[in-house]
Amino acid sequence: MQATFNAIAFPALLSYNTARPMQKSTPEKKTDIHSEEFLHSLMRKQLKLSITCALSFLLVVLGLPLANYFAPELMAKRVGGFTLTWFVLGIGFFPAVWCIAFYFIKRSIKLEDEEVAEVVGDEREKGGKGERETAR
Repeated sequence: MQATFNAIAFPALLSYNTARPMQKSTPEKKTDIHSEEFLHSLMRKQLKLSITCALSFLLVVLGLPLANYFAPELMAKRVGGFTLTWFVLGIGFFPAVWCIAFYFIKRSIKLEDEEVAEVVGDEREKGGKGERETAR
């Protein structure tokens, strides 16, 4: 009677299997530098980097007018014979943009190198030759 009660009250207990399910055997994918998967992965990472740099640039471009609007007394102070607004615009704007561009280029190259190293490492683990080795 108790077994019937448990089966009625907890039907999931009857179908509970303690054995581990069989692992599905999937063929190992060979990651190719020229494959769609590789390119989409790299493009997603570069898109994230591009959006980050674009938002940084917008902050730099819109920061000065917003600072003039919300803190006019501060931006009217004199620095080296110029108001702080003109000083930041003349001295600070271009170096800030150069820093954003420098970061974008260095990070983009690093992303590409990481992806290539991952693919070459996968090929070496499988016993294949990397692209650099096949060219020799």
